[in-house]
Amino acid sequence: MTVLEENVGELLRFWRTHRRLSQLDLALEAEVSTKHLSFVETGRAQPSRQLLVHLSNHLDLPIAERNRLLLAGGFAPLYLDEPYDSESMLPLRASLHALLDAHLPNPALIVDGLWNLIDANAAASLLWEGVDPELLKPPMNMLRLSVHPGGLPSISSMTAACSLGLIHQLKRKSRDTADEALSNLVTEVEAYLPDQAPTAPAQQPMVTLDLNTRLGPVRLFTLIATIGAPLEVTAANLAIETFLPADPTSATRLHDLAS
Repeated sequence: MTVLEENVGELLRFWRTHRRLSQLDLALEAEVSTKHLSFVETGRAQPSRQLLVHLSNHLDLPIAERNRLLLAGGFAPLYLDEPYDSESMLPLRASLHALLDAHLPNPALIVDGLWNLIDANAAASLLWEGVDPELLKPPMNMLRLSVHPGGLPSISSMTAACSLGLIHQLKRKSRDTADEALSNLVTEVEAYLPDQAPTAPAQQPMVTLDLNTRLGPVRLFTLIATIGAPLEVTAANLAIETFLPADPTSATRLHDLAS
């Protein structure tokens, strides 16, 4: 869904209906007057900054949309919104880069909200050595790389189905946040999924992949982390993905590859 008018009433109505709430539902939940809420949505009343922040909390808006709602109401945004490579983001950028290096010799990388590669440690190059060069053109998208036949599936045991959990998670996120760009990406990569979901019972606690390297296969599983309490729009969408060895042999090979 797309909001065409940048006025506070239209934005509130969009998010209220997107959350499947009636005016009465939201008014009761937020403990505000139904009449006043109706007047705000129709433009007959000007909401206060406090009310907009209050409604944003009850509508569980992404922080970028909270800023957008405040700006539409004529108020300064509540959260920072800076490019990742800006000077104000330097402390965060330096800390995250140090975190990536701390994971060596294990591959680790940072992606944005659309799963485009932002930063990576030296070991992460193992994940794209030998893939289709077309997939490495910037912005390099790690979700596309993980499901495209010319990506990770071409240099490992990974299949598109291995990313099924992440794809479903991002699909829910695109719906919750009304993110059209993310929804389009999910639709694109879903084309690589098998027609039927796997039905065999699980034999291990997590999905693994055997990555082909010059020293032999390395079995990996992934961990994905996010910033716990972001106060900036870009930071709120960052994810740190680490690829960890699933067995001692793989751990030894990662050390040998790093040296």
